[in-house]
Amino acid sequence: MIEFRSVDYVYRNGVRALSSFNALIPDHEFVLLAGPTGSGKSTALKMIYRELQPTRGEVWVNGLNVGKLRQGKIPDLRRTLGVVFEDFKLLNGRTVFDNVAYALVVIGAGEREIKRRVSKVLELVNLSHKTDQNVEHLSRGEQQRTAIARAIVNGSGLLIADEPTGHLDSEASVEIMQIFDRINKEGATVLVATHDLAWVEHLNKRVMFMYEGATIEKLVSKGTHSANAF
Repeated sequence: MIEFRSVDYVYRNGVRALSSFNALIPDHEFVLLAGPTGSGKSTALKMIYRELQPTRGEVWVNGLNVGKLRQGKIPDLRRTLGVVFEDFKLLNGRTVFDNVAYALVVIGAGEREIKRRVSKVLELVNLSHKTDQNVEHLSRGEQQRTAIARAIVNGSGLLIADEPTGHLDSEASVEIMQIFDRINKEGATVLVATHDLAWVEHLNKRVMFMYEGATIEKLVSKGTHSANAF
């Protein structure tokens, strides 16, 4: 579960990114965090994996107040999360298999376990046929699917994605969102930040709409609208 409790965040230049931000994302839910560029979406996500700490308020992830974690405990937190970035952050010059396996190598998984898990997630993201191809030779959609596979290969039950379709065409974007839906149906909590409000119409998912650092609207499902503050 993820919970933001009256969170403010002010950058050093004085820009206020979050203002009394409250949100509750239960386990196993698929949530879109939607809003225009600069509305605070990325700032909120960075607090979940402790790249940023609140100026005021609390962020709780799976029972942990992550803003209060000691520096040495942050890697443990991040191993329980899968994070997908807009710019992929893949290792060029390495194969799809190597990129996905890297998340398991760093935690000391055995060779047999690595092969089993990588094979399973590459099948999930429709990349089994690209296992031995270097990532720089993939399409952008395939690169993003590789990044998703890497994010979930460690079996984490919480997947966070920041603008995962930002650099993709419409066909690749639809495929990425369908993959997130499959991951959610297998039991993971999925939180996707997007400025593309078309997904609000296309996906029958809960949507939290952000504007100027606060959640101002909650959509529970397609065609259901509530203008009440979250």
